[in-house]
Amino acid sequence: MFLGKSVCTLDKQNRLLLPSAFRGQLSGEIYITQGFDRNLMFLTAGAFREIYEGIRALNIADPLARMLFRMILGSACEVRADGDGQVEIPDDLRNFATLNDRVMLIGQGGYFEAWSPEFWKKQEEQLADAEANAGRFSELIILAR
Repeated sequence: MFLGKSVCTLDKQNRLLLPSAFRGQLSGEIYITQGFDRNLMFLTAGAFREIYEGIRALNIADPLARMLFRMILGSACEVRADGDGQVEIPDDLRNFATLNDRVMLIGQGGYFEAWSPEFWKKQEEQLADAEANAGRFSELIILAR
């Protein structure tokens, strides 16, 4: 599982050096796509396939479903980490997430996200509000097994 957060560097050729804890979990292709919060999602082939199967089942006649197809599939690209554990991020995705030389990688279990430090700081401020979190998450069913 991809857990925790790391500060990484994006070089002038848009190569991101992945932390060793994340590198060890990646074998084969990595899919990068737009996230929902002005961030990027990095998915293993298995995780990407799961998302694809989920959205593939949506009604193509529904305008929201088509927008989701465009967002996830239309922005996705397949990449591989090089021998040094670097992944090249396409310009359009880097620009979407406003990534510069410093990038925050945030583990999400089956995938991880890339954030600009500025946008991630806003997320952390929201997550630090314990009272608001109790209300925000009260509708979700979270089971501890």
